Amino acid sequence: MIEVILLERIERLGQMGQVVKVRPGFARNFLLPQKKALRATKSNLDLFEKQRANLEATNAKERAAAQATAGKVDGAVLTLIRQASESGQLYGSVSARDIADAGKESGFSFIRAQVQIDTPVKTLGLFPIKVKLHPEVTIKVTINVARSPEEADVQAKKGAAVTGNAEAVAEEVAATSAEGKEASAKKPARKAKASKAAEAAEGEDEEKAPKAAKKPRVKKAG
Repeated sequence: MIEVILLERIERLGQMGQVVKVRPGFARNFLLPQKKALRATKSNLDLFEKQRANLEATNAKERAAAQATAGKVDGAVLTLIRQASESGQLYGSVSARDIADAGKESGFSFIRAQVQIDTPVKTLGLFPIKVKLHPEVTIKVTINVARSPEEADVQAKKGAAVTGNAEAVAEEVAATSAEGKEASAKKPARKAKASKAAEAAEGEDEEKAPKAAKKPRVKKAG
């Protein structure tokens, strides 16, 4: 184990300015190259104390910006259309980059590195995803992975009842489509019926209307 000075809050590890013990590999491969920590040497401790005020001010500014973004993004639903088998298995997967791109298309500003996803998504359905906008600001979005916009709508409306059940979603889409076609087919029939009714009413009005009075014949004197 080696000691490092944290330059920002690290979840389950500590706050900015704390000296903590970590595994050498974690420090070497993540904390140090990402500039999230410094080795806890005397010179680095002195350097940190000199820069503490500036680091804390910068952190506060970035946190405030992240909180402002969080208010717009937290709870958002991002739709991703993907090809998949009848069982719901994707022909490929949804990665952190895909989620960040979907967020960008929806007008949200977060990057791939901020998307907290342990393993790529490989099936259709609804999935909650964490997005760390700042070391102290984490939000949740939901990705709606579907084969079509119609299936995405069904999953959004039915939620957990159909999540992961591609067959049920497809059946719901087919049923909705059939209802729509039936309603469309009934519209011309209703219009035709209304037209006939109007024509019949018009005929009745003509029959009921009083006939024009006949002009009396005038006999010529003769």
